[in-house]
Amino acid sequence: MTEAAQQRGFPLLPSRLSRGSRATRTTDNTAAALLLTFTVIAIVWANSPWAQTYWALLDIPIEFGVGDHHVEMTVKHVVNDALMTFFFFIVGLEVTREFTIGELTDRSRAAVPVIAAAAGLILPAVVFLAFNPSGENAHAWGVVISTDTAFLVGALAVIKPMFPARLRLFLLTLAVVDDVGALIVIAVFYSDSIQVGPLLTALVLLVALALVRYLPAARGPAYAVLGIALWIALYLAGIHPTLAGVAVAVLIPVFTPERAPVERAVEQIRVFRQSPNSQYARAASRSLRESISINERMQTAVGPAVSFVILPLFALVNAGVVLDAHSLSTAVRSPLTWGIIAGLVVGKFVGITGATWLVRRTGLGELAPGLSLRRIAGGAALSGIGFTISLFIVDIAIDDPDRQDQARIGVLAASAIAFTLGWAIFRITDWLSPPEPVGLKLLRPVDPARDHTRGRVDAPLTLVEYGDFECPFCSRATGMIDEVRSHFGDDLLYVWRHFPLERAHPRAFDAARACEAAALQGRFWEMAHELFDHQDDLEWSDIYRYAVAAGCDIEQFDNDVRVHSSKVLHRVEDDAEDAEAMDLNSTPTLFVNGIRHRGPWDAASLIRSLEAARAGRR
Repeated sequence: MTEAAQQRGFPLLPSRLSRGSRATRTTDNTAAALLLTFTVIAIVWANSPWAQTYWALLDIPIEFGVGDHHVEMTVKHVVNDALMTFFFFIVGLEVTREFTIGELTDRSRAAVPVIAAAAGLILPAVVFLAFNPSGENAHAWGVVISTDTAFLVGALAVIKPMFPARLRLFLLTLAVVDDVGALIVIAVFYSDSIQVGPLLTALVLLVALALVRYLPAARGPAYAVLGIALWIALYLAGIHPTLAGVAVAVLIPVFTPERAPVERAVEQIRVFRQSPNSQYARAASRSLRESISINERMQTAVGPAVSFVILPLFALVNAGVVLDAHSLSTAVRSPLTWGIIAGLVVGKFVGITGATWLVRRTGLGELAPGLSLRRIAGGAALSGIGFTISLFIVDIAIDDPDRQDQARIGVLAASAIAFTLGWAIFRITDWLSPPEPVGLKLLRPVDPARDHTRGRVDAPLTLVEYGDFECPFCSRATGMIDEVRSHFGDDLLYVWRHFPLERAHPRAFDAARACEAAALQGRFWEMAHELFDHQDDLEWSDIYRYAVAAGCDIEQFDNDVRVHSSKVLHRVEDDAEDAEAMDLNSTPTLFVNGIRHRGPWDAASLIRSLEAARAGRR
């Protein structure tokens, strides 16, 4: 191991993107259900005999003052201009994370959703302007550009298309770029006349925010105080103040946890356990906090409040629209309403699906394994569910209350149509091409250009193993497979795919990443051999030694594990997500000629199974 590698410490990355966990999916679905509930409450309330109390609530004045300076805002403006700053703060944190250590760090992986998102921003605006080419309505083109992420993931949960994991990740990546575009549009096209003095003050505050990361302590309070000051400066400068949340989020550092800080935290906890006192408790708490980036801590702390309080409140104060005969008949005749419906439903669907097809056809990018254009089409239809930012822009782009109602009706109608269209696409395509029983057949065919293989590529027999390097049964199975390969010779192609069972084998995921880094130097099998031979010692300090023993250039290995970590991370996650989609739950799991092997995995049993496949008996 090189001195440079020793000084940097050993990498420790999360085992999965946080958005992929079951707990996160449950939280997203609950948040979407809550958002829908408050939307329905707002609509029912606004059309009830007590409708006047609804409008009166929105107009209640709230006064803020410091000394001789006072600002009066209504309840609606407090929600839209103040509380929604936290929503944009969370959006900014997620965008920063994805561009720094997430899906958007891998250009080839990100190309398709990024270009599709760009088309899904531009084409809806073009479609809207075809209905409203001039006049006051034309200024509202921004209403149709954004997808509501909360409703999008909630819709996926309700429809339940087969194998949704990769589609969900694609759509969430697309939503990040969608959010970036929406934020730029709000900042550039929906801000008032700019005041130079407050704007210069805002720039100074941005510099101060960028320097907060270098403070030895109290960084959280510093971000809070400077963030509030920036909100005020932007408000006075004529720029929509909610963008202060984005600015603060972008300047907050984000990093993946590394082993050295984690080990320091463990040591502090050990000291506290031996001698409990307030000084050691504070030190342990500080070490734990510092081992995780502020970005991640803020998402955990602020995210639930945004999902379960702020967004439902936003829906309550913005979704209320009168749905009587007059308003509905006016909306039906309004080019504003139809422009919004066409922009969200047609523009999003055609833009995202068409751009995906074009990018794949031209070779500019490729879909993750397991994704198909028909799945993208269903997701593109659901992307027409525009709610949060659409209603947000309705409020700042349109002054006339009657036209605001027409726009809100358009947003609500488009969201309902988009959901129905998405549901129909998934149901029809599943009917035309019935999915195979989960786990019975290999989900993703063997790709010699991508998979790790041993043997002749065109061999008549194929044996695919999903395993991990810490599993003792996989180690034994690998030994047995050598015997099986010896028996069949050139007639057998063996394929290894990763399925690290981290609950039982906590170092398996790191070992898989290390093996993928070695694979970039053509040393996959040599590294796999070293890892299987040392299953009880899979710390990073050990893994670097195994890389040397496997013949890797250690500087390149260290660089690939760290700098290009997303590349090796995605290779492992692709295999693991395939295994999860097939409902695999143990290692090793083997597939003989694409059919799942049941029963023992000793050499004799595998040989019998492969012989049966060759004879056409399975």
